[in-house]
Amino acid sequence: MVKIEKIYIGGWFQRTTLHLSEIYDFLKQADSPLKLDKAKLSELRNEMRISSVEMKLGNLDCVIVKSDLGIEVKIYEDGLIVLCKVNGLSIKNEIQTLATYYEQKLSPGIRYIFSLGAPIPKDLANIKTIFPYFIILDNSPKQDIKELFGQFKQEKYFEILKKEFEIYRGDKLYVINNFSEKLSNIEDFVEEQVFIREFKSQLHRYLNLHRIIWERIADVKERGKIKGSEVGLFKDKIESYSKTINLIDGRISQMGTYIRTRESIAKNNAGLANFLDVLDFKYETLADTLEYIKDIWNMTKNYVNSALDLFSSIQAASTESSVTNLTVITSMGVGATLIGLFSEKLPEFHISGVMYFLIVASIGYIANKIMKMIYTRRMYKISDVKIVKDIK
Repeated sequence: MVKIEKIYIGGWFQRTTLHLSEIYDFLKQADSPLKLDKAKLSELRNEMRISSVEMKLGNLDCVIVKSDLGIEVKIYEDGLIVLCKVNGLSIKNEIQTLATYYEQKLSPGIRYIFSLGAPIPKDLANIKTIFPYFIILDNSPKQDIKELFGQFKQEKYFEILKKEFEIYRGDKLYVINNFSEKLSNIEDFVEEQVFIREFKSQLHRYLNLHRIIWERIADVKERGKIKGSEVGLFKDKIESYSKTINLIDGRISQMGTYIRTRESIAKNNAGLANFLDVLDFKYETLADTLEYIKDIWNMTKNYVNSALDLFSSIQAASTESSVTNLTVITSMGVGATLIGLFSEKLPEFHISGVMYFLIVASIGYIANKIMKMIYTRRMYKISDVKIVKDIK
């Protein structure tokens, strides 16, 4: 039988020490400094079945929560969340218990206390959390590890073999076979791995968002023409892209602080000395990738802004033509009215006059509708500057 010490899962949201204080107040006594529903706060806290809450001070302060389900949660001030559980009868059941607790008990409460203000980037980028599962074994033979990967239908990507421990990694499965390393050091390593994986996952999603937005705009531009009726709709879509891009841009700008802090703490943590050859290059690579994403995101922002200017000018041209024709029709009506006002006799009420007014109004209405239809069906040229690819 496989000897399992603990199972871990986790996630990362960008947070600060200010947010950690709010999390502590909520978890400790269902309280919040914001104008949130007290009854709902209590309800969400009760769902977590909390048995104890404590604040632990360190290089990164954290709140430690214990549930009567046998689950321990650590929430760090930089937003890292790690859940662990001692293995029961079934590994898969225990992992499902952790995932369910994270998604259905813990996350709703955290989301609610931060429901005011700018949306969190994961919601903006529509990032789906795919948990890495960390299973800590106690001096298990290789056959047990092979069976574990088979049980989860995971392919082994690589392994790191050391005197104190072995690390085996699949897609979502990490197996750490411990021989003599302190469990606290392994836990520190797991936390860093969760952070690195989540950090990378967010950057990857932002890269994909750049591709999606760029291609959607390019597809319309490459048509060369666009119907007047489509201009307003597409301009609204670009404006929504612009708003999302600006919100995510602020979050991306903050990410460098988190990676530098984590790297500094890891390098100064003597307990992680045996793991640094696994972690060290990851921090450097992530920092470089972040700079690349910043540049790509800046290009995306400029591209969206130029598209917004382009389609705004097309919409303005369409509106200007429509207004010009409407002005002509209106001027005719005003002219007829002025003639009546300057006539020598005072106006008298006649059925024929009413009919005349209705006819003029109807003509104006119908003419306006016809002109609007013409300009919504009219094809407008998209005059965009092409990228020169063969500069010599």
